[in-house]
Amino acid sequence: MIRVVLPAHLRTLARVSDEVMLEVGGRPTQRAVLDALETSYPMLRGTIRDHVTHQRRPFLRFFACEEDLSLEAPDAPLPDAVATGAEPFLVVGAMAGG
Repeated sequence: MIRVVLPAHLRTLARVSDEVMLEVGGRPTQRAVLDALETSYPMLRGTIRDHVTHQRRPFLRFFACEEDLSLEAPDAPLPDAVATGAEPFLVVGAMAGG
């Protein structure tokens, strides 16, 4: 099971309170986790990734094991701690402003 933590506005949209638990077959990657998330919570389609290009939305970042994975290839394997459920995959809303 993969643990996913969403920012507050996406938790509200998906009607979940804390972490989301997802079953991902094979070696988990960002793409596999986000595909499973959008399948389980269709209201999140287009909120994390663009509908057409499937590129990460500009003001969202991905973290795991205290590392920024936002610029990693979507098919790169996630860290073992995420794959085993020891650590969550974090979707974080970026801060902007001045």
